Amino acid sequence: MKFYNRTDEITLLQRTKEQAYNDHSKFTVLTGRRRVGKTSLILKTLENETVIYLFVSRKNEADLCSGYTKEIEKQLGIFVPAMNNFSDIFRFLLEQGTKTKFSLVIDEFQEFININESIYSDIQNYWDQYRTKTYINFVVSGSIYSLMTKIFQDKREPLFGRADAMLKITPFTTSVLKEILHDYHPNYTNDELLALYTFTGGVPKYIELLIDNKALTIPKMIRYICQRESPFIDEGRNLLIQEFGKKYGSYFSILDAISSGKNTQAEIEAFMGEKSIGGQLQKLETVYEVIKKQRPIFAKEGTQTVRYEVTDNFLRFWFRYIERNRSLIEIGNFEGLSKIMLDDYPTYSGKTLELYFKQKMQESFSYRAIGSWWEPKGNQNEIDIVGVYLDDKHAVAVEVKRQKKNFKPQLFDEKVKILKTKELNKHTVESLCWDLADM
Repeated sequence: MKFYNRTDEITLLQRTKEQAYNDHSKFTVLTGRRRVGKTSLILKTLENETVIYLFVSRKNEADLCSGYTKEIEKQLGIFVPAMNNFSDIFRFLLEQGTKTKFSLVIDEFQEFININESIYSDIQNYWDQYRTKTYINFVVSGSIYSLMTKIFQDKREPLFGRADAMLKITPFTTSVLKEILHDYHPNYTNDELLALYTFTGGVPKYIELLIDNKALTIPKMIRYICQRESPFIDEGRNLLIQEFGKKYGSYFSILDAISSGKNTQAEIEAFMGEKSIGGQLQKLETVYEVIKKQRPIFAKEGTQTVRYEVTDNFLRFWFRYIERNRSLIEIGNFEGLSKIMLDDYPTYSGKTLELYFKQKMQESFSYRAIGSWWEPKGNQNEIDIVGVYLDDKHAVAVEVKRQKKNFKPQLFDEKVKILKTKELNKHTVESLCWDLADM
């Protein structure tokens, strides 16, 4: 798959590189979930540059350093003495940076925690000494978001405040998904676009896997996902165990509950046998950022009317179909798994279609507020999407259906009247139904 999008990120990274080469060294940090394309973005930006790329794998520090010295020799064309600790290597590179301009990229930077945590203090010490008299474009990336945040944003950590720029790389936008399908499957249907969004969450690596295996119709996507060798089968588990560590069990259960439609704390606790989970919900939201609170649009921050939502569309899908049907996978019944997914897809994708439209609205930069609305008590009237335009005078209320024939205008108009009375009495509100044709 060819390289797509990331124009703004490339511009920032290239500008920072030029500042590093012409002024003095700069330190850039990239975060983002696994498979989102951080490494590809860095290397695309630094094409035709002198790049020392160091990957931090879970090896002995001396073994890592042996490989690093060979890479430095290759890229800089100089003799590098044997060094057994990263502190010496980093200082050596900074000394080279006083006379040579180059980019230093360290991938999976958070893994130094598992090798030698004092490396971060050493980097801070030498960076502070050499930063203003060297010409190095120093870029680090990491896939474990909680650890990368701790390393660079916790005031108690040595590298706090050292980054000149921090970028969080996110999945592709809806417009890029359309561009990809246009290139590789020109006659795609909107239902196939929705399926690509549903099954991959816009994550580049998952899209690339489907493209490489020519799986861009709904049956082919499902058939590829539901096979013994499919990388999708264990991807969610690997992703979350990497993030959560040994305490992943309870977090898995919470995410499973939310993905299955249990979206209030009371419902989740009932799903887990009345276990108290307040602290874990908070960590999932604020530390790991894999769930978020949803309140009715216009509700105050402290309101107790809260629903939880998994923020990663791929994980929502993975828990719904892969993790929940683990017993089928264990006995090798991938045909059964495929049938369950294919039969349930029209129902499940209805909610994903709502998320797609919300994301599309966000990407338009035309709204000051976007959300859902529901009454906390009483009739439980609910509207899928409410958007308030930038002028704060006009708004849109939307019901989302896969097919417009299932839309009941009179019933929806009654809900909109209640919304206007309670929340939007000073706004002009347009009532709409969006379906697959509006994607």
